[in-house]
Amino acid sequence: DHDFLSMMDEWVRTTEIGDRAELQDLPEDSAMWHDVSATSDTCLGSDCPQFSECYVTKMRQRAAEADVVIVNHHLLCADASVRQSTYGEVIPACHYAVVDEAHQLEDVATQYFGVAISNFKLDDLAKDAERLLNLGSINDPDAELRRIIRHMDDQARIFFGILTMARRAKGSGEERVRIGPSFFADIINDGLAAVDALTALEGAFLQKSGAAEPGSPANEDATALGRRAGEARDQLRFLLEAKDPSFVYFLETRGRGVFLRAAPIDVSRIIREMLFDRMSATIMTSATLTVAGSFDYVKGRLGVEDADSLRVPSEFDFTEQAILYLPKQMPPPKSPQYGDAVAREVLDVLQRTEGRAFVLFTSYAMMRTVRDIVEPQLPYPVIVQGSAPRSVLLTQFRSTPNAVLFATSSFWQGVDVIG
Repeated sequence: DHDFLSMMDEWVRTTEIGDRAELQDLPEDSAMWHDVSATSDTCLGSDCPQFSECYVTKMRQRAAEADVVIVNHHLLCADASVRQSTYGEVIPACHYAVVDEAHQLEDVATQYFGVAISNFKLDDLAKDAERLLNLGSINDPDAELRRIIRHMDDQARIFFGILTMARRAKGSGEERVRIGPSFFADIINDGLAAVDALTALEGAFLQKSGAAEPGSPANEDATALGRRAGEARDQLRFLLEAKDPSFVYFLETRGRGVFLRAAPIDVSRIIREMLFDRMSATIMTSATLTVAGSFDYVKGRLGVEDADSLRVPSEFDFTEQAILYLPKQMPPPKSPQYGDAVAREVLDVLQRTEGRAFVLFTSYAMMRTVRDIVEPQLPYPVIVQGSAPRSVLLTQFRSTPNAVLFATSSFWQGVDVIG
């Protein structure tokens, strides 16, 4: 903790943009970062006393003055999501958009316009509520509010613990499994107990908000926490019902995280209304937008009703610049032996290439499994996603001879490394 605070103190004195990526020694999964950063749940916006000094506020001001604003798909969809919920905007109003790697837009939009709840989210809610009480800005003379917070925390832990056991009982080795109403048949009461606990937390904080002076920090903080509890309650109830046919429901476990999600099956209308209809013109580019030479499929999935299209040949000579290797025999991906088999193949390839490679995965679990097997047998430096910010890892990879980088989907595109 002392090292983290010392690093933060030095960074705050020198940073001009407040970008976490500047902290090169901070692991990507640092738990301490949560205590000093604000999320969409905890940010008070213009009601925050530090609003004018906030790095995000200054960034938005610079963006509003700019002629060209460059963002990723996630920020583009976050802006559309915020506009849909009437909370304002993330990106200043603009009239023209150029969307590169447009084949990814549907997946990102599906994520942003879906519904999700996790043990992390409810744990953060409980911690933030306790922290607010500990500051003494909310009156709780008989400790009733603290009991309500801890009851919600206990019910959430019980429910997500039972979810984890139910997930293991399905016997699948995948991080994500599809579920429906029948999945919750034996554990629905535990889920509803968590719903009731969130309802009680919402009511308690909104009551404290009404008792505080209007516009005071205590009023704003209590209102924000009550709103968060109510939103989490509505999300959990929707996911427990799992009956809206326009969504697909699934349970995901990743490390210590347990996630319940519902993803919209078709986001074409949302993308069209929240993005394309706001623009005078939109240009979308990608190397993989066509199916059998036609743009019809992607037009349908993205809600593009009328558009000019152009398909040009690839500039890469794959017969001279690439080798495609498919192992002759591999166990099924769900087999317990699959990780060992992947590790053997990866180790063989890396020994032949003398390192100098990206090893990319679709799941963190498989990445860690293969890394644990391969790294002790490899005489080359190994860099692993999560140990530092993405930009730092790429710098290390470029500057380290024979380095091997183990990573997931965020390194699949937008990376320029000579090799």
